Amino acid sequence: MAITLDMAKIPAPDSSKWSLKIGHPLVSGAYPVPGGVNFSIYSSSATACTLVLRKLGSREFIAELPFPPEFRIGHMFAMVVEGLELGTFEYGFRFDGPSDPKVPHYFDRSKVLIDPYARGLTGRNCWRTCDDEMTDILGRMEPLLFDWENDSRIRIAKEDLVIYEMHVRGFTMHPNSGVEHPGTYAGLCEKIQYLKSIGVNCVELLPVFEFDECENTRTNPLTGEPLCNYWGYSTTGFFAPKAGYAASGANFGEALEFKRMVKALHAAGIAVVLDVVYNHTAEGGKDGPLISFRGIDNQTYYIHTPDGEYANYSGCGNSINANHPVVRTFIRDSLRYWASEYHIDGFRFDLASALTRDASGHPLPSPPLIEELAADPVLADCILIAEAWDAGGLYQVGHFPDYGRWLEWNGKFRDAARRFIKGDPGMSGEIVQRIMGSPDLYKKPGRSPAASVNFINCHDGFTLRDLYSYNGKHNLENGESNRDGSNDNWSWNCGAEGETSDADILTLRDRMQKNALTLLFVSQGIPMINMGDECGRTLHGNNNAYCHDEDWNWLDWSLPESFRGLHRFYKQLASFRAEHPVFRLSTFLTGSDQLGSGYADISWHGVEPWKPDWSFASRTVAFLLCGRHSRAIGGKPWFFYVCFNMFHESLDFELPKLPKRMQWHEFLDTGKPAPLDIQEPGAEIPLINQKMIHPIARSAVVLVGK
Repeated sequence: MAITLDMAKIPAPDSSKWSLKIGHPLVSGAYPVPGGVNFSIYSSSATACTLVLRKLGSREFIAELPFPPEFRIGHMFAMVVEGLELGTFEYGFRFDGPSDPKVPHYFDRSKVLIDPYARGLTGRNCWRTCDDEMTDILGRMEPLLFDWENDSRIRIAKEDLVIYEMHVRGFTMHPNSGVEHPGTYAGLCEKIQYLKSIGVNCVELLPVFEFDECENTRTNPLTGEPLCNYWGYSTTGFFAPKAGYAASGANFGEALEFKRMVKALHAAGIAVVLDVVYNHTAEGGKDGPLISFRGIDNQTYYIHTPDGEYANYSGCGNSINANHPVVRTFIRDSLRYWASEYHIDGFRFDLASALTRDASGHPLPSPPLIEELAADPVLADCILIAEAWDAGGLYQVGHFPDYGRWLEWNGKFRDAARRFIKGDPGMSGEIVQRIMGSPDLYKKPGRSPAASVNFINCHDGFTLRDLYSYNGKHNLENGESNRDGSNDNWSWNCGAEGETSDADILTLRDRMQKNALTLLFVSQGIPMINMGDECGRTLHGNNNAYCHDEDWNWLDWSLPESFRGLHRFYKQLASFRAEHPVFRLSTFLTGSDQLGSGYADISWHGVEPWKPDWSFASRTVAFLLCGRHSRAIGGKPWFFYVCFNMFHESLDFELPKLPKRMQWHEFLDTGKPAPLDIQEPGAEIPLINQKMIHPIARSAVVLVGK
């Protein structure tokens, strides 16, 4: 990927046009100053640095400008090029220095490297321009002017968030999406009304930092088609928005288009969280490409083993040395830039546990980077979400260093929910903790239920529909002989592997999906839904579809109609949660009657009221939320009874008695066919029998006492 220069073809600098003077080292990268451009870059071990300039959008090199020795201030090379006009050039750096993998150093003065602080990159202006002549990547300066008008971050209380994890391209790329610019930031804007209609107030975008989608060299063994880096977890530009996701990317308009998207989402009341990858880079292991960090200061930016090999806590060949002071500053600068320049509301950190490791790979009890991000004044009102594990075996769910700020993807919620819903024994006791917002993980360290981002499915793994259509993964098309992807899926095919026309199996699968959605939305914490799970999206059993840019990996916009019963169920459930604050508390339920109402704020039940079954054989959980406690937090003074019968037979549940003049009303019963399975919030149907319900096998019931 790095450009190899033929020095004889690069002209000498034109002294009649430009003059050079010592630069400003305090701001890294390229930025305009009066009369020219300041270039500043760090390297502690390089012996010399040269700035290389190329005409914007061309292969024509303008000049190479060595930094004079006196332009080096400490470990910063800093130079102002006076007379250089904005919007006319691309740039990169090449470094002189030792080359010894055992140290380890990889300096190669023939390679032009990407500035880590580049605000935009050339060479990937359109999606999958793999064979285009513009494949050599350099940095460029982005225009900063944009009329945000009165836009600001969406400051939604964390417990009120409903997160929709989505892929920018995959969201609208399908031919039936009906948008003018499919697969782009502009196309996403055309679907904002859809997001609002399903109750989403926060989108979490899979990586949108510039990456090379063409880096995957495998082919699909079943079709022979080339595979790609579709998800984008392989960053090349930490300050640059992905140009291939912009309808205007070919004209270098991705920055403005991205900002228009953020502004439009904010206008609709939807926050924007970015999935960011600071645990590794696209340079891979020792045989990987020379792109940026490796050729600039390999020792500083990466964690190495004692013999000079790359430590690999990411599973992608390298691990960023995130707690080195220079690297901490780089990561913080990147996040600050996105928060301030693009008005981003928050960040989800891929494999965040890798960011808690020191230069030797040992986890730190008080990681400086994690603490600094929590305390940073620019990021003070940004959402910070940790994927609290890494590929090196470090699992910190419930123990990720918090500093009063960090939320966590709760992998324990995912696993417990999947096992409980499919009827595994011994799960009733744990699912109680997950329903309450995981107080066993978060209450003791003083965190709130909103520290738990609850999910059952995400981009990494089965879709919700596939979770109940496949017993095992089907990843042969990834070209890795089905070895990739998780083997621990806790899935169940309901009686047939994959697609089937069996009506009974299809009915059961539909019910299982509704059970899962019900559990997700009645649990304390922040619910996160995976793109398309609200309407039956399938990836045909592939639980690691990172490499497929195909229509089956895009959101099929016919699904909301094809699975309109499931789609309607999801929308009503999301509305119900939004209507009742008792399902999205900022403090933990106690299980006690603090108001003297005669009822605990939450109580647990079995087939008999007040008698929960915590035995290993139990597959049931039922709970009651007190209406008087609900009223105390601003909700309606209603009671809520939620029952999960994950047993393989129908059971009779005797209902707890309500206060005088109140009746039980049915909001949902997943055992009934659509549209009888769920009601409009506020239009719940009074029960004929106020003493007993009869949930069928593997079903959930939610009642409202009012």
